[in-house]
Amino acid sequence: MQPYPHHYLVEAHAAATGHVELGAKGLAPIASAPPLEFGGPGDQWSPESLLVAAVVDCFVLTFRAIARASKLEWTEIRCHAEGTLDRVERVTRFTKLRIVAELILPAGGGEDMALRLLEKAEQNCLVTNSLNVPIELQARAVVTEQPSTKG
Repeated sequence: MQPYPHHYLVEAHAAATGHVELGAKGLAPIASAPPLEFGGPGDQWSPESLLVAAVVDCFVLTFRAIARASKLEWTEIRCHAEGTLDRVERVTRFTKLRIVAELILPAGGGEDMALRLLEKAEQNCLVTNSLNVPIELQARAVVTEQPSTKG
């Protein structure tokens, strides 16, 4: 890892109408537009969906790093996030972010440890730590069945 501070440069380009093109060095561009809720087309990423995507992506990547450091064996994580946008004191803002995570463990996996690490990932996610919004985590760990030993 490189020493802090890290800097991230993202550029935006747009005409008077149409989508906004977002870009960063070495990355494929992303088209962005207002969501349906704000009269947009609803078929492109919006600032709102990008923010919620950043939350769930950061959560998964943070969990992956914590699980590796803790030597937790796992096979898959299924995760989604939901952001609630509302008006508070005449300001439109996110009022809640909910992360729902299901972690699949191999047979004999440690469910208690897995749940602790999922909670630790939520607490250490740099994106959620940078936002002024309550975060709710709903997590569960599922151990896969041992292979059948019929003979």
